[in-house]
Amino acid sequence: MNKVPHRQLFEVRDYECDLQGVVNNAVYQHYLEHSRHEFLKTLGLDFAELARRRINLVVVRAELDYRRPLVSGDSFVVLTQMERISKLRFAFRQQIVREGDGVVMLDGLIIGTAINERNRPFLPSELELSLG
Repeated sequence: MNKVPHRQLFEVRDYECDLQGVVNNAVYQHYLEHSRHEFLKTLGLDFAELARRRINLVVVRAELDYRRPLVSGDSFVVLTQMERISKLRFAFRQQIVREGDGVVMLDGLIIGTAINERNRPFLPSELELSLG
């Protein structure tokens, strides 16, 4: 697993909040996904380019532990690390941390694999190298 997590900074926008005034639970998945894509770019892997080559990275399981709610205007960082968990699967360990006070708002474990053009799971060589 990477020693230093990738950091992606965000700010909550008004329209991401629900009637209760907090970020809607589904929006957190968007934050996490964007951060994973940006993290992959730091490894030289472009999600869109992989898809054009018919290598599709897919989520097979998502575990999200909502600790505290974000509200409009909150600045926060998504921390992302990746590790191999089996021959064909990898995991992203992600955390959402509010800027300023460092409070953990969410812990996430996202498990994925790659699907080839025949719809079969595999790990492309580019990803194998990143996982070590």
